[in-house]
Amino acid sequence: MATIIESLVILAPGLLGGSVALAAHRRGVARRITVWARRPEVRIALESQAWCSRVASSPEDAVRDASLVVLAAPVDKIVDLAGAIAPHLPSGARVTDVGSTKGDLSRACHAALAPRSHFVGAHPMAGSEKTGWENGSADLFQGRVCFVTPLESTDAAATEAVVRFWNDLGAEVTSLPPDRHDEIVAHISHLPQALATTLCTFLSQRDPGWRNFSGGGLRDTTRIGASDPTMWVEIFRNNRDEVLRALRAFQTELDGFHAALANRDWIDVRARLERGKSFRTGFRP
Repeated sequence: MATIIESLVILAPGLLGGSVALAAHRRGVARRITVWARRPEVRIALESQAWCSRVASSPEDAVRDASLVVLAAPVDKIVDLAGAIAPHLPSGARVTDVGSTKGDLSRACHAALAPRSHFVGAHPMAGSEKTGWENGSADLFQGRVCFVTPLESTDAAATEAVVRFWNDLGAEVTSLPPDRHDEIVAHISHLPQALATTLCTFLSQRDPGWRNFSGGGLRDTTRIGASDPTMWVEIFRNNRDEVLRALRAFQTELDGFHAALANRDWIDVRARLERGKSFRTGFRP
């Protein structure tokens, strides 16, 4: 049974924030769901949504009675948003986020909010190349991993509450330090984005019309190449060092494949294909 949150507040709901609200509403996780969006036209649209109890006119107004706040803004806006709401939060309120990087962000948000309230970083590994709250889904987090990334100094009860919250939304929570999170996602999320984007830009310089001849392979490999560039610039900016390390390691692996192919070393080529197949077939359904 879900633990009911008295007042859930979602600030700047895009795809992830909208999905948090939908999932919380469907699963009965919160008694009240308050949202705030930066653009007036979005606030007007949100007022008609059945899952929305109240649309606030400002972040400060939104959090005045918050039990749990979800910062769903782009990663480069989260720290500023945490600072803006800090003086207006009730004592003991918990704050989490959905940002794709965690190290510097977690430390900055913790500093902005402590000691009056508690920040516990989170990153649900769910999403789409689509954006906007209107593309949200109540099932987006079902069976998906959500990283929860407390600092050593984070309040243990706050961490437990945030872990429970994401579990109640259907996610499978993994808790680990923020810097370890950034290393992992640089390899399993940010590197794939860089590769998909680079493949698309490379092919666009050959003959863009070739894409009309492609089968499922190219479509599957490049799907995330259609993601929002503005969002990804900020993710790469915030996790630059870890992404660079991942790119260097990948370049070494690609050079190895190039050398095996150039030398007609079919045994090595096959071994690499077999290792790749083994890794891919080991994915969870």
